[in-house]
Amino acid sequence: MSASVRLVGVTKSFGRAKAVEKVSLEVPQGSFTTLLGPSGCGKTTTLRLIAGFFEPDVGEIYIGDRLVNQVPSHVRGATMVFQDYALFPHMTVWENVTYGLRLRRLPNPAQRQRAGRVLELVGLTGLEDRLPARLSGGQQQRVALARALVMEPQVLLLDEPLSNLDAKLRLAIRTELRAIQRQLGITAIYVTHDQEEARALSDYLAVMEHGQVAQWGTPWEVYYHPQTAFVADFVGLTNLLSAELIARPEGWMARIGQQEISVPSGTAPGPITLNIRPEAFTLSRTPIPGGLGGTVKTYSFLGRLVRYWLDVAGQEVVVDVPDQGEGQVMQGTVYLSVAPERIQVISQPQAPERKAAASTTAS
Repeated sequence: MSASVRLVGVTKSFGRAKAVEKVSLEVPQGSFTTLLGPSGCGKTTTLRLIAGFFEPDVGEIYIGDRLVNQVPSHVRGATMVFQDYALFPHMTVWENVTYGLRLRRLPNPAQRQRAGRVLELVGLTGLEDRLPARLSGGQQQRVALARALVMEPQVLLLDEPLSNLDAKLRLAIRTELRAIQRQLGITAIYVTHDQEEARALSDYLAVMEHGQVAQWGTPWEVYYHPQTAFVADFVGLTNLLSAELIARPEGWMARIGQQEISVPSGTAPGPITLNIRPEAFTLSRTPIPGGLGGTVKTYSFLGRLVRYWLDVAGQEVVVDVPDQGEGQVMQGTVYLSVAPERIQVISQPQAPERKAAASTTAS
């Protein structure tokens, strides 16, 4: 039976370095939640704290209604799937999957029933006698998942388990993983730095930065309503544009260079950052009232869309446009518009740490 997971003011340091600082979050029962963030943000340490591999310096960790700070990892009701799978190379698939059951001295008939059911669930029936060296990367990942699921945990913890797979297999396995989690109704907590993977898999995201949770919410909430420039830039490709907020009789305007566009709201005139997703723009070869003019620097054909990099008043703007057919691309001077409701004003001046184009590496 699945259980909720709750962290209250959890802090963990290694020497003078704080890996996790005052983290509080509640993972709903039966949900798939992802801890998302760049390397060194504290997501894996948080996962290992939940697993019981580390003890927090400060704070409380609950699985269900039970405080588990002092509970050993093997009786917490949480099992981990590791990034490198951690399979025993000298054991067969069957022996790897049933290893934990043997340690618990579960009777052989019960072992056979549980392991058989789980191996069928993950699509490994018929491979029980193979050694890990004779399995593909995807099959090894399934063995690691089966070994965790056979223990019937309350919480399934996954530490970047797909990172060693090629892109196509990774997509297939993550789809299977999500289907299995839904079928079992188990609470899953997943760690990744891949924002596309996180959005595709998750019911909830916890975006982490410098050992803290920068934002918590559904993938839609975090993507469309990021609370900081860091979250906006990390969770998907975006444009963070420096602008000046101006109050006009007709409403709030944002000035970019010598051009102005309408924005949905404002607090006080002054420097702001605009968050605009590439797909929010409309691109045209002819001027658009209330729009922005720019110059195409380069473009990339991505199949279903063409991605443009524009220079708009000295700032780089990325625009995604559905593909119009072979060779139908825009060059030179172009014009773009965006509906005010697709613009997010980040009131506090926050200079982007990197250009929007670099956001592609965050995935």
